[in-house]
Amino acid sequence: MGKMILASASPRRAEILKNSNYNLEIVPSPYEEIHSTTVFSFDYVENLAYNKAKAVIPLMKEDCIIIGADTVVVLNNKILEKPKTPENAKQMLHLLSDKTHKVVTAIAVIDTKTEKSIVKSVISEVTFNVLTDGMIDFYVDNFKPLDKAGAYGIQELPAGFVKNYTGSLENIIGICPVALQKMLNELLNGESSVNG
Repeated sequence: MGKMILASASPRRAEILKNSNYNLEIVPSPYEEIHSTTVFSFDYVENLAYNKAKAVIPLMKEDCIIIGADTVVVLNNKILEKPKTPENAKQMLHLLSDKTHKVVTAIAVIDTKTEKSIVKSVISEVTFNVLTDGMIDFYVDNFKPLDKAGAYGIQELPAGFVKNYTGSLENIIGICPVALQKMLNELLNGESSVNG
């Protein structure tokens, strides 16, 4: 396997992959995300992940495998993006209180040598307990979740927030290493597919 590049500035994704023994270089994608809709579709999030990876290709001086990812929180088929203000973050957490929502992470892998690519989405679900104003205020004021989709990071939530979750915890945090490994195996075995 050639050199691997993670086209992401997310320290959480980098940590997950490092802990899973991936040896990769971090090159934050210059792609400017344009959030043209709040209605969820796999095409939308998968295109974001692919475009993030593709934008790194011109920065590379040698052939490599580029990994892009995009995580969205989805409630009632609507995307909750990263909040713009603390008040916005509190509003999002109120929406998620006492409900089950989806966390979808799209992963794109591109082999610059063969120009083949695979894009797939991994879905997890998270159910929150009833969140009080005090719980929400404490979290937003102390954990500064403005860089996180849906205004929270599951790995840092205080006790009492999460009732349960299904699927990959790493996927909720930012990227599922098991899904990524399967995609890399598929890519390097000469198969190319797009999943939506």
